[in-house]
Amino acid sequence: MKRIFALAFVALALIGAAPAGAQEKLKVVASFSILADLVRNVGGARVEVVSLVGPNGDAHVYAPSPSDAKTLAEAKVVVVNGLGFEGWMERLVKASGAKAVLVVASRGVKPRKLEEHGHSHAEADPHAWQSIANAKLYVGNIRDALAKADPASAQIYETNARDYLAKLDALEAQVKATIAAIAPARRKIITTHDAFGYFGAAYGMSFIAPQGVATESEASAKDVARIITQIKAQKIPAVFLENVTDPRLIKRIAAETGARIGGTLFSDALSDEKGPAPTYIDMMQNNVRQFSAALAS
Repeated sequence: MKRIFALAFVALALIGAAPAGAQEKLKVVASFSILADLVRNVGGARVEVVSLVGPNGDAHVYAPSPSDAKTLAEAKVVVVNGLGFEGWMERLVKASGAKAVLVVASRGVKPRKLEEHGHSHAEADPHAWQSIANAKLYVGNIRDALAKADPASAQIYETNARDYLAKLDALEAQVKATIAAIAPARRKIITTHDAFGYFGAAYGMSFIAPQGVATESEASAKDVARIITQIKAQKIPAVFLENVTDPRLIKRIAAETGARIGGTLFSDALSDEKGPAPTYIDMMQNNVRQFSAALAS
């Protein structure tokens, strides 16, 4: 009888310990949805991830809330893009008093300098994740940061990262094959803001944007007129909407040039779970599908 009671006590103790184990997950805050997805793939079941800027959210114009400061204060790791993307993050970290490890996911990326009317700017293009090769660097930085914060799970993070990097290798091969099937002369499109420079450089496409690198900048009438002239002169076949920008400007340009409006691209944010781009891999696959459908001759 004593043995039965002892076994029952052990069983109850194990059951009671289960919720406590769940609370031991490493709390990670990512600045926006794309980074949050990369962290989830590397961290797996060992991490609890919160994204400050959620699906379809625009990190360029995001205004942090008091609850964001509380979220940061409770985190063990904070993952940001860097390259000037989250201009609001430094103030938020200070306001929160966060003691978390701050990880710049783009560390090691060779920044692309912005260009306008043929002139280079000192400002770096922050949208480095649009090159899958750069996304692989992000994964390595995230893996190392999680392992440092949670050494007991380092092997898990290593294994998860290795598996995910293999998926990114397959994705990159798919993207290259899809773009290669588009005639080089037709690989020219218009997007709302300058978010696809790394993609264009990596995969051989030309992107023109009436807005600059940040969505809060307004395109001037002169810039819009210049782009309309350029579309007509170069016979650019398609213009594309983005999930984080106002569609009216692109629709106006399409109406004045006769360029086809392609589908919606995901540049700075993922879609929600019901959309076509709830993960980074889904996002890249969606975008190349849209390019292929609009540009195939």
